[in-house]
Amino acid sequence: MVNIKNLSFGYTRKKLFRNLDFHLAPGNIYGLLGKNGAGKTTLLKLISGLRYPQDGECLVLNYIPQKRSPWLLEEIYFIPEEFFMPSITIGTYEKIYAPFYPRFDRKALAEYMKEFDLDLKEKLTELSYGQKKKFLLAFGLATNCRLFLLDEPTNGLDIPSKSQFRKILASALTDDRIILVSTHQVRDMENLIDPIIILDDGQIIFNQYLHNVSRKLVIQMEHDQPGTVDVLYSAKVLGGYAVVKENRSGEESRIDLETLFNAVTTNRDKIQELFSKEA
Repeated sequence: MVNIKNLSFGYTRKKLFRNLDFHLAPGNIYGLLGKNGAGKTTLLKLISGLRYPQDGECLVLNYIPQKRSPWLLEEIYFIPEEFFMPSITIGTYEKIYAPFYPRFDRKALAEYMKEFDLDLKEKLTELSYGQKKKFLLAFGLATNCRLFLLDEPTNGLDIPSKSQFRKILASALTDDRIILVSTHQVRDMENLIDPIIILDDGQIIFNQYLHNVSRKLVIQMEHDQPGTVDVLYSAKVLGGYAVVKENRSGEESRIDLETLFNAVTTNRDKIQELFSKEA
């Protein structure tokens, strides 16, 4: 559904992306992880047509996003981290923008609104940041678009709302839909995002399903500082050390996303070599 080949882009002469290649398939909630400045938000904008590649190709549903075809725009909903809300009620917003999405489901919107404790009569500019975010999530899911792009979706949400968000997002995934979540809040996204994509130095350095990660790696707690033999990554944490090793036993273990991210960005070459081996 999303195909990027040899894509290059930069805001200055220095390229942010150079010869970027990857593919996104429907039926998945992808987690896009990266350090500050890695280009996560820019990548979402390139996919949605808000930025234009300088070289290479970006195709979404076989359309070129920067051409802004109505047939493609009705299949994309992008919620940025920072957004503007007009001074109108939720009900008016629905009346204005729902017609742009042919499969918009008003019944689903009402259910999401009830879940998030929102009312059609409420004025958007009078909502808190978290309430605005919840409304955009509800409206975006109700569009039934095939590509749902989220940039830091849990920012501004309280703990109960984060739980509601995870439940709703998981239930909204269909076989013909891609949900791409860019986030720093990996703890909020555990048990939801899969596959995991890690962006670093202008490249996708990791793109794996979690079941494959758990077959290849073991992430465990150890009380004593580990040696260097067979250790791909270790870090001092409360209660001991978080350690990443190659999985030699074949038994699958729980994957801590924060530790995985640190391991991949710290010891990229070794981990890429490990995943390049045939199972």
